Order: sequence, then structure tokens, then C-alpha cells
Amino acid sequence: MTQQSASQGDGVSIAQIEDAINVWRNRNPSMFETDVLVLCAEARCLADLYGEMIFTRESSVSRGTLTQAQLEALTGALA
Repeated sequence: MTQQSASQGDGVSIAQIEDAINVWRNRNPSMFETDVLVLCAEARCLADLYGEMIFTRESSVSRGTLTQAQLEALTGALA
């Protein structure tokens, strides 16, 4: 899923992913369901990627490695 160093034009930084998560959280605030915090679908799929990047200590990923849902959530955050 991740690459050690994504080329600049093709790469998405962890900061960009974090910013996109925050955009989605502001658009669709998290809700509690049975004492569990639930993110909207867009923030959730990006949060999974973000967590994996932290775990593997990656600072960027190639766009080509992202799922369709991740790409849509990322581009949708810019709209």
C-alpha cells in the first residue's frame, strides 16, 4: 500500500491526508453510537490510511496505491 518515497507529483503527504480527514470531520461531524465514536465514511477510509502510515513511518504514499474510495475522499475534501 505505501511506498518509501513517492515522487513529488504522484505523492500524497501524511499532512495532506490529515487535512482531508479534518475537512470531512468538519463537514460531517462524528457521532456517538452506543458509546463508540463513528466517523463519516470518507474520514474513516482516510483515517485507516493515516494510521497505517503512522505505523509504518511513511511520510507520503503514491496516488497509484490508494483505493478508489481513498482517492474520492481525498479529492472530495478539496471540493
